[in-house]
Amino acid sequence: MGRIFTIAMQYLVTLFILTLGLSWYGCSDSASVTPVVELASLTVTPGTLQPSFSGGTTQYKVELANNVTSVTVTAQPAVAGDSVTINGQATTSRPIALGESGTTTPVDIVVSESGTNSRTYTVLLTKASLTGNNSLRSLSVSPGPLEPGFSADTLSYEVDVASTVTSIRVTPTLDDSAATMTVNGQTATSGQALTIPLRDPGLTTVLTITVTAQNGTPKTYTVVASRASLGGNNNLESLTVSPGSLTPAFSASRTSYRVSVGGRVESITVTAASDDTAARMTINGVTVRSGQARSISLGPNGSSTEIQVTVTAQNGSQKGYFITVNREALSSDNNLETLTVSPGTLDPAFSPGTLAYTVEVASRVTSVTLTATKSDPNAVISGDVPNGGQATIPLDGPGTTKNVSITVTAPDGNVKSYTVAVTRRPPSSNNDLAALTVTPGSLSPGFSPNTLNYDVISSAGSLTVSATKADPDAVMSGSVAAGTGVPTGTATIPLGGPGTTTRISITVRAPNGASQTYAITVSRPFR
Repeated sequence: MGRIFTIAMQYLVTLFILTLGLSWYGCSDSASVTPVVELASLTVTPGTLQPSFSGGTTQYKVELANNVTSVTVTAQPAVAGDSVTINGQATTSRPIALGESGTTTPVDIVVSESGTNSRTYTVLLTKASLTGNNSLRSLSVSPGPLEPGFSADTLSYEVDVASTVTSIRVTPTLDDSAATMTVNGQTATSGQALTIPLRDPGLTTVLTITVTAQNGTPKTYTVVASRASLGGNNNLESLTVSPGSLTPAFSASRTSYRVSVGGRVESITVTAASDDTAARMTINGVTVRSGQARSISLGPNGSSTEIQVTVTAQNGSQKGYFITVNREALSSDNNLETLTVSPGTLDPAFSPGTLAYTVEVASRVTSVTLTATKSDPNAVISGDVPNGGQATIPLDGPGTTKNVSITVTAPDGNVKSYTVAVTRRPPSSNNDLAALTVTPGSLSPGFSPNTLNYDVISSAGSLTVSATKADPDAVMSGSVAAGTGVPTGTATIPLGGPGTTTRISITVRAPNGASQTYAITVSRPFR
């Protein structure tokens, strides 16, 4: 046989077997070394051997969860050719069915050689008993919170919600995932939120959560959800109007107000916000949301418009807020507040009650600007001046009068007309000088507008002459010049040598064309 290694020795022994002694005999003997019979490996799947496997250790145990129904035992011999049986079946691997929870199933593994030597390994498979954990690990509700706060050993809870809440979401989580659970009799999944509808406002809804442990022991948690009764809050939180303001100022307990608006206001915007957002509200019978503005058309000028804001609480009670809007009558003010003309001055000075005015301007003025402001901003200006209140009026020729009409129409339709007669003076015939001077020296005779000829004695090499027209619109030419609108002209006149005379002439032509000439004779004496 392969597993016996033999060293042979041959002995010859002669034994004498005598009644009184020995006799010789001959025998043949052999010595052999036999390896130990054992396993090379042993595993249980699922499971872990306790202690860890060793070929010389024959007793093991494996602890298994209570939900394991079978395991696979695998054993390999240390010496090839040795046989293995598992619970009497010749195999190196086989499934082993387990008993009920809490029981132990023995497994015998026998390894042997040639049927002479063998070794038995025993594995005790212990299936855990069913747990009695029927607790929740957590319990939450939304909206919430639970009262008291959650504890696994506290079985009764309450939660209060607003009357507007129609359902709550409940999330129960098992402490033992192998336990089972129902919520209000319906199977539930651990950690999964459930929506629970609530009864009407003012009523309670009872929620039961039953946890059944693996061993069948139940535990029931109870949540009582109380839905608040419908509120009786029918107050307004705020009330505003635009344009205008409430009189007196808004107060939730005050229900009557008045508002005054101008005659040109045709509608008013009312904005009301309820104190309880769940309350309902109407403005003049039309349903609006809290804070939603509504425009109300007003009656004719001088009339009152009633506005009613009705708030209906959740419980059906109502409160009305009343606003009386007084629309002013249209103004009859058709006066001008101011009236000016440029250039020129009104005669008489402006007064709202004075309707006719005159203005005289120089003949050279070709237009005037009239500016008018209304006493009532809502009145309308028309005529030669537009509603903007300003117009530039072109004038006719010199010596003519232009009548300007300004009509003011009050908001109520009453009309008043102002007139301004603008007279453009005819061309002047004034061709006089108002002043005439020389430097250095002096005129002889002294200056007079009616004196046209003058003498001056001067030893200077030049003479500065300054002449001022009596009519600024006249034209001055000659030795000294000044155009229309320039009142004074000045010129420096060079003089001849000693013993000579120099003639200086200044011609003044009036706006109407008439002219006259002033002459200055300058004598320069000998040295």
